[in-house]
Amino acid sequence: MLKSIAKLASLAGALALITSVATARDLVINFDDLNPGPKKGFDDAVEAFRAAYPDINVIVNNTDREAHKTAIRNFLTNDAPDVTSWYPGNRMAPFVDAGLFADISDLWASDENLSSNFEAIKPTMTRDGKQWGVPYSYYQWGVYYRKDIFDKLNLAEPKTWDELLSACDVMTENGVTPFSIGTKFLWTAAGVFDYLNLRTNGYDVHNGLTAGEIKYTDDRIRATFANWATMLERCSFVKNHATMSWQEAIAPFANGDAAMYVMGNFAVDGFKNADLTEDQIDFFQFPEITPGLARAEEAPADALFIPAKAKNKEDARLFLSFVAQADIQSQWNKTIGQLPPNSAAAINEDDKFIVEGFATVSTAAGLAQFFDRDAPAAMAKAGMEGFQKFMLEPGSLDEILENLDKVQAEVY
Repeated sequence: MLKSIAKLASLAGALALITSVATARDLVINFDDLNPGPKKGFDDAVEAFRAAYPDINVIVNNTDREAHKTAIRNFLTNDAPDVTSWYPGNRMAPFVDAGLFADISDLWASDENLSSNFEAIKPTMTRDGKQWGVPYSYYQWGVYYRKDIFDKLNLAEPKTWDELLSACDVMTENGVTPFSIGTKFLWTAAGVFDYLNLRTNGYDVHNGLTAGEIKYTDDRIRATFANWATMLERCSFVKNHATMSWQEAIAPFANGDAAMYVMGNFAVDGFKNADLTEDQIDFFQFPEITPGLARAEEAPADALFIPAKAKNKEDARLFLSFVAQADIQSQWNKTIGQLPPNSAAAINEDDKFIVEGFATVSTAAGLAQFFDRDAPAAMAKAGMEGFQKFMLEPGSLDEILENLDKVQAEVY
């Protein structure tokens, strides 16, 4: 009799386990970064969520970024996860317009963190007046410079265009190339163009251009290129930049041949790996060109979205709300060396570049997502090819702008 009871108890336990497994709420997340730091930041956030919601079975599919870019349209259409990583701005637009991302405007309105602490970055997550994802990280762009070279030449951080040009003159007179850059893969030239355009014309013109509402032959864009021509003349870039990647262009910056680099904060690790110390490198905001123009910054963000065909949208929304929390964003971004979009989150006060970056983006009038994220892919490719060509052949400007107008007419 006791054996029979024991068998029944064992059977009941097994059935309970099977029932528990069968009713477990699966939450499938596709992520796109296998690099050690970003992977750890994401994994830690997932583990914190698992601890908070043990009844949810989180299933993670993590692939490298390029594979994710190739696969995303297919899996959004045919076998959607519940959450996927992707980019804000115009990079999310094709999936929003195709009905492949879920509208989460009500979550933004009801969630305390999203409704109160994401105002600066909210426009980049908005399309058609609605919000489509939750950002978990972003980072500043600006001018990184060799402080030891500036000190040697008795130069201060330039605040205005004229101050920058004058500083460049001093560098050139002393045998130092003002700027390093590697344009082999084009996008670095877009960073320079964006800042010149943001400082010449402002945030609305940047958005109008990348949205196809302003032509490249417009006088305002010509003014941007006129400033770039002045920069090429007086604030020259390293020679052979078209043959170098951004990483290879660190060498002339590290060995002192060049004093400045327009770049994103992710490059700091590369500078340090090239044996530069924090005492040798520093950061300043790209200087003002048009007096009184509201300052906008380049601050690309990474975000999480719920596919329209997700099977478990309820827990997907729970996960997005969870990663919007200040403490989760603080730890995630401390791990990856970037900035938390939640304005209530803590930043790594021990990292001077993060401190300066936070001061830069938190006081900006607008945050651009970078040319190749804000413009559609075909337009971005043609634009960046044109930017590189202009740097090599400034005299070809009319040809470049007319060609970009043609591409714009086709793309939009």
